[in-house]
Amino acid sequence: MEWTRSETLALAANACVYCHGLGLRTGRRGHEKPCLCVFRSVFRICFKRFRLCHEREKNKTCVSLEGNVWSRKNEEFVADFLSVTRRALHDEDWKIFNYHFLLGADWRLCCRKLNMDRGAFFHEVYRITSRLGRLYRELQPYSLFPLDEYFNGTTRERNRVLEFRARRREGPSFTPPVREAA
Repeated sequence: MEWTRSETLALAANACVYCHGLGLRTGRRGHEKPCLCVFRSVFRICFKRFRLCHEREKNKTCVSLEGNVWSRKNEEFVADFLSVTRRALHDEDWKIFNYHFLLGADWRLCCRKLNMDRGAFFHEVYRITSRLGRLYRELQPYSLFPLDEYFNGTTRERNRVLEFRARRREGPSFTPPVREAA
């Protein structure tokens, strides 16, 4: 899985103290790797889409034809999001994820229920979100992120060549005047 600078730059947090908003930071052997703020951003984008798909009225769902198969992309995304998340998290991490993200409990209630202090709770939330964000992006063969590839069916492996043909103008070409050096 190759991360590009343009992809990480768009997802990075401007106030990140590790990557300074660039999205890539230098690893141990000098290789650039994505910053954790990029993974958390991927998680937030996927979670926002999960909530949108989950809260949508079921009688207004869209059915699409892909190849020879009819599919409901919104319901499939909800199912994939939950199954991938459940498989990736341990029992304690799943409790935190379930209480905080799925059930919508604030940090006070979660800390009371899980017998944690505030700092430990937020460290676990940041660790879980960055781990899940990486997983959603690097999942093979079909990742949950980017969302347009998931919902529209395109993949990164397809090589799309776009040809831009410049139209030639009829008549003489226009060249702006250039000042000569003195």
